[in-house]
Amino acid sequence: MLVILNNINFYKKKHKYCYNYKLINTVMNKIYQVYQVSDSTGETLDRIFLAIKAQFSNFNCKTIHYSFTRTKNQIDKIISKSQTEKNIIILYTIVDDGLAKYMVEETKKKNIPCFEVLANLINSFSKLLNQEASRKPSGQHILDDEYYKRIEAVQYTMSHDDGKVISDLENSDVVLVGISRTSKTPTSIYLANRGYRVANIPLIPNKNIPEKLIENSKKVCVIGLVCDVERLSDVRRNRIQSMHEDRPSEYTNKTKILNELENSKNVVRKYNWPVIDVTRKSVEETAAAIIKILDIINSR
Repeated sequence: MLVILNNINFYKKKHKYCYNYKLINTVMNKIYQVYQVSDSTGETLDRIFLAIKAQFSNFNCKTIHYSFTRTKNQIDKIISKSQTEKNIIILYTIVDDGLAKYMVEETKKKNIPCFEVLANLINSFSKLLNQEASRKPSGQHILDDEYYKRIEAVQYTMSHDDGKVISDLENSDVVLVGISRTSKTPTSIYLANRGYRVANIPLIPNKNIPEKLIENSKKVCVIGLVCDVERLSDVRRNRIQSMHEDRPSEYTNKTKILNELENSKNVVRKYNWPVIDVTRKSVEETAAAIIKILDIINSR
């Protein structure tokens, strides 16, 4: 192998190819400007882009959001702005056909990479269902019964956080139980935003679980959340440091945590409640597992 330092190239004669490290570094260090253009809040587009981005380890980018884009004038301003930047990528969700075509035409003229996210899917469903799509922006944000159901679920969940209220557990869709820092509250809030009424109750050492929970466990789905000892100790320690909390040393002691976990598992096992290990799960993944359990129960 011959090394030419001036060009920082490695040549391998046997296979007749070279690696240009200057080029590789340039690609890896390139920062893309990702314009997310939506005719609504941009929430759908943002979630889809997060899923795309997660597939590429060397994708460095800055995201710029353009919500409620519903006129040609707005699109012109966005494209004009893009001309002053480098490495632009445009992702968009615009349900109006005319406006979407205008976006495609204008970006093509300027040679800007531009990708529509929902159009093909909407058109495919239109053919499958044999009906025209409404093409109304923010269709998913209409103030209908489902919307108010989600609002009610959030209110219920917030008032039933951390065992504050247990008098009406029978009105819950699901009750989450677990020792401290097993993601009960964030998972509850996430589920509430999906329309589920959630109560969560901490399992505290040397303290009996509420009788009200036992009474209602045959009527309402109760799910236990557990976590790895090492992970739980780290989470608790970080919590104390970030919140400047004054906690006894037992709170982060791994032996004590192990005892807490074993006791919580015994409780869950005693009442035959489903259990989910949240150690390597995001809140979204934990919530998806809970919804799957609820679907199975409701289908019986």
